[in-house]
Amino acid sequence: MDILLHPTYFPSVAQFTAIANANSVTFEINDNYQKQSYRNRTYIYAANGKLQLSVPVIHSHKARQLYKDVKISDREKWQLLHWKSLESAYRTSPFFEFYADELQPLFKLKSEFIFDHNLKCFEIITECLQLDITPKFTTTFEKEPKTLTDLRFLTNARQEQPNVFETYNQVFTEKHGYINNLSILDLLFNEGTNALPYLESQIQP
Repeated sequence: MDILLHPTYFPSVAQFTAIANANSVTFEINDNYQKQSYRNRTYIYAANGKLQLSVPVIHSHKARQLYKDVKISDREKWQLLHWKSLESAYRTSPFFEFYADELQPLFKLKSEFIFDHNLKCFEIITECLQLDITPKFTTTFEKEPKTLTDLRFLTNARQEQPNVFETYNQVFTEKHGYINNLSILDLLFNEGTNALPYLESQIQP
């Protein structure tokens, strides 16, 4: 299956399930930016339950702005906050220390655009997963793609995906139960080298 997706901030398990099972991945580069989507946010499992991590962006006053043109706001120390949140949530997980050295530079990286930052996150995560994928990019916007399976809806943070994935060990399961479809980081820190086989075994969205 050849799939079409939006690059997002540390994509969800649903997105990476599709990626791991795809023949090819094409990222949409000609769409308009939409607020309240996974483009600039992800969800992790913290001590008090599901926690949203958001990258602050500079919104244009124009009615529409291309996703690739949206800039990250540097007014807040969001990277420091995100890394501390990850440390607090996952320092006792089996694989946090195993991947920390590869991931921490992303929280010091100074990217101007959220699109570019998400691509760098995607590159590092695929390296951690040992998943060999070189994404392609769209050249024009198609509302209904003719040759690709359209999975761009997975970017919509307002609509929780119906897919319920096979449970895996999570740090705070005994406190709050299993939380479905979190960031790929949750799967990676908890399952480590088993994360890719897990993704490949799941039902695609």
